[in-house]
Amino acid sequence: MNFRIARRSAATSLLALSLATVYAAPALAADAPADDHSTLASAPAPAPVSQLIDAVSIPYESFKLDNGLTVLVHTDHAAPVVAVSVWYGVGSKNEPKGKTGFAHLFEHLMFNGSEHAPGDFFEPLQQVGATDFNGTTWFDRTNYFETVPTAALDTALFLESDRMGYLLGAVTQDKLDNQIGVVQNEKRQGDNQPYGLVEYEELENLYPVGHPYHHSTIGSMKDLSGATLSDVKGWFKDHYGSNNAILVLAGDVDLATAKEKVIKWFGAIPAGPKVEPVSAPVPTLPATLDKTIYDKIATPRVYRMWAIPGLDNPDYIPLTMGATVLGGLASSRLDDALVRQQQVAVRVSASADIFAQAGQFVIYADAKPGVSEEELGKALDAEIAKFIANGPTADELQRATTVYAASQIRGLDHLGGFNGKAPTLAQGLLYNGDPAHYKAELEAAAALTPAKVKAITAEYLKRPAFELTIEPGTRKAGGEDRGGWGPAPLAGANGKNVPARHPAYFMAPDSEAGVAFASEAERSKVPEIGQIKPLQFPKIERATLSNGMQVFFARRDAVPAVTVKVDFDAGYAADPRDKLGLQSLMLQAMDEGTTDLDPTQLAIAKERLGATLDGYANLDQTSFGLNALAPNLAASFDLLADYIRHPAFRESDLERVRTQQLTRIRNELNNPGAIAQRALMPLIYGDHPYGIPPSGSGDPDVVAKLTRADLMQFHDTWLRPDRAKVFVVGDTTLAEVTKLLEASFGSWQNPAGPAPAKDFTATIPQQKSRVILIDRPASPQSVIYAGRVLPEKGTDDLVVLDAANEVFGGSFLSRINMDIRETKGWSYGVRSTISQPVDLATFTIYAPVQADRTGDSIVALRKDLDAYTNLGEGVTAEELTRLVNGNVRELPGRFETSRGVLNGMVNIIEKNRADDYYETLGAKYAALTASQLDAAAKADLKGSDLVFVVVGDAKKVAPQLEQLGLPVEVREPAGSDSGVDSHVSKGD
Repeated sequence: MNFRIARRSAATSLLALSLATVYAAPALAADAPADDHSTLASAPAPAPVSQLIDAVSIPYESFKLDNGLTVLVHTDHAAPVVAVSVWYGVGSKNEPKGKTGFAHLFEHLMFNGSEHAPGDFFEPLQQVGATDFNGTTWFDRTNYFETVPTAALDTALFLESDRMGYLLGAVTQDKLDNQIGVVQNEKRQGDNQPYGLVEYEELENLYPVGHPYHHSTIGSMKDLSGATLSDVKGWFKDHYGSNNAILVLAGDVDLATAKEKVIKWFGAIPAGPKVEPVSAPVPTLPATLDKTIYDKIATPRVYRMWAIPGLDNPDYIPLTMGATVLGGLASSRLDDALVRQQQVAVRVSASADIFAQAGQFVIYADAKPGVSEEELGKALDAEIAKFIANGPTADELQRATTVYAASQIRGLDHLGGFNGKAPTLAQGLLYNGDPAHYKAELEAAAALTPAKVKAITAEYLKRPAFELTIEPGTRKAGGEDRGGWGPAPLAGANGKNVPARHPAYFMAPDSEAGVAFASEAERSKVPEIGQIKPLQFPKIERATLSNGMQVFFARRDAVPAVTVKVDFDAGYAADPRDKLGLQSLMLQAMDEGTTDLDPTQLAIAKERLGATLDGYANLDQTSFGLNALAPNLAASFDLLADYIRHPAFRESDLERVRTQQLTRIRNELNNPGAIAQRALMPLIYGDHPYGIPPSGSGDPDVVAKLTRADLMQFHDTWLRPDRAKVFVVGDTTLAEVTKLLEASFGSWQNPAGPAPAKDFTATIPQQKSRVILIDRPASPQSVIYAGRVLPEKGTDDLVVLDAANEVFGGSFLSRINMDIRETKGWSYGVRSTISQPVDLATFTIYAPVQADRTGDSIVALRKDLDAYTNLGEGVTAEELTRLVNGNVRELPGRFETSRGVLNGMVNIIEKNRADDYYETLGAKYAALTASQLDAAAKADLKGSDLVFVVVGDAKKVAPQLEQLGLPVEVREPAGSDSGVDSHVSKGD
């Protein structure tokens, strides 16, 4: 359950725009390699967006029950699954004074059981193989969603209807007390992160006291602690009626079936009281507001913020496009001016965060070390002023809308979850009275002109701004007392008022006037699941290019897009021990252009194609990802080949990305989770290639000295055709893919000599269980990270071991999460993991817990582990049934999208599985026995040599560790906010 979900960004597109113009490659640089660049220079122009935009479509049908429930149905039989999404028109903006955090708290409670399904809702959902199941709360809405096998649709509808109409009898004081603790730990976890207090500053300073958007969705500790059983029951009665809800079914279901099942399960639920509209005028600050706060960060950050209109005002679309041009594209104005040219910032961003009735235009820049906040602020303000005066060019606006149109097309590959077809329809109806509002947004964006974007953006950005500066240092106060509603009611808002607009979903378009109430459904037990259709994993086709590159292809034509991954056998484990961070720096430098394209030109080329292209790595592979629109596949492959084969590594660009990576390392050394990971892996792996900080960012002293020659040598040594595998999934054919790849990569030849190999022969150090405490003063939460190296390799068949871990800590319903979170309320969530790299695997436990329960949490974790592995409390019949059912039944949902198929194919090939691995996996799970899981747990999930790293406030935590009876070593952090010693700071 989560409230900090991606904010509803405004949609834009370009139905009528054409992309007839394409970047013409400049002449080759003098130091360019001698191999063939002709494919890039002669690449075809991108297809006109008018050819692509017809694919942005979510056909739907609708009906409405007499109790006011509006139902939308999108039929798509591509996979045997149905996405179920229920949206309620209630969020934190509906909370009165003294009740902040209630909407989100109630979202948690609605997972804790209903009158006819009294247990945790994750139990039946996992039993039926649900994927993408969760709930979220934000200012304007609360939603619940799950994607289930078609045969389990009755189960999902039973559960959703039971918590809509039959909840209150299951809400107890014990459940309320527990979830208050869980939500408060969610608040602590967010507050404990770098920049964790920014949202409070943003809302409390842009919106006056009493404004519906003044307080955060997480609420205040005081209000949460004061929630009573009568409070929350009243909240449910007032806001969770069927007439305040939208139900969307998307996937393997037709209208007739949907109508029959929805009437059966929801028809007898009575309507609730009407939820009155909330007035949320857009305020204007009376004067510029300047504030400085301190946080554990690497370098100063300068913000500029304004309150702007929401989805009920058409101005949000040009504002969103203005923000995209200014700081949302890789080729943005701010990136080009502040990061690349003036080099006063290491990172910039601009976004329009749009809600139903208001939003924020937020710009920020992170200072390059040695640059003062004043200098950065002046440079930032100058660029904003230029944009206000001149607006975007036609080409910038076209690229911004192209990027959005491409993202819309890719989004159609997903039925449910956070951003798929079902939520797109629901939020259009909820916020704008039209499920197809995404189309209206596309059309409005297509009609935008540079003059329109300039005028609207200038209108709002000329107003006084909230100027927030965050300096490295110790926080003056935490978030314990933040997030509340405010001390006084709203008397009025300054400036532009946007009339309150009630959500219009009571009138479903093209729907029947109403469907009669049904008789009470049989609710004595959760419905039995029907026959699950067997998984049919797409056929993996193979080819080999003339230079030896292997190609693996699976066809999926749900959307006109193609997903590509190029894997090289390298990864962070290939970094020389005396050059940790080399590969990460190389990958960042590759984003700065090729020998044909400078950084801005490379970004522009991607944007014009509507493609995403980047490089990344894990321990074992160095990978390059491409997501291309099918009509632009040839040009996209050419760009991918140029990106991989011809990095420029210009000295000026190298120094800029070096500074960015050093800043990233300093930020890791201020982030509690990253601190723990950087400490644990070298401890347990020793001199093994995996005994390095897992982010791959490396050692700052090393990164500071790396040269262009180092980068070129690594690139030419490890990135070579005979080490490459190309994985392709999408709307094309193997013949076409092979032809295009041959044209773009075929001339690439292997260097002389054999390919390098990684040495995994290092001895793993023997461990005894102990605690490493890393001091992070003033932390409201401690991060516990524990681990041990296993004798198994990731290429081994670890189905049994992974299943044993799932029972202990690998799922929401695992023993440690139900103990630490659901029973004790000490954490927002606890997990254990079996990592499976190519060589030796690990067993790790991750537990962010409230600071005053750090020692108790380690005691509980050790006790749970000992009970599982040594005291005979092995896998129960109930746990085994849940595990088997969930893993077998979820298989169709795992491969619903092209990305899911790609990941499955990569796993099959990289770990030498049979092509039918996933089709036989269900039988493997079905054959599991409790004794098998118990044996695997006893062999590998040991506590005797488990090393614990704790990152927290040593003054609070150290005394708690005395009860453990384990050796404790207290360390100062390896780096801190003082690490930016060249920073020029203004006085306190």
